Amino acid sequence: MMVIRLTLLEGRAPERKRALARRLTEAAARCFGEPAGEIRLVMVEVAPGDWAAGGVLLSERDRR
Repeated sequence: MMVIRLTLLEGRAPERKRALARRLTEAAARCFGEPAGEIRLVMVEVAPGDWAAGGVLLSERDRR
């Protein structure tokens, strides 16, 4: 079994996450020769106030 962990900013539409899950699963199955049914994907959504880039919270970046 393979587990893929994906961290992304919250707010994506469910249909977009569904499409991404399908494509990541297909790609991992092809690359590693694993059956798609054995691949797990965990999506961890993070609020912009809990993510920083360059020392600046993403929730504050647009205010600059």
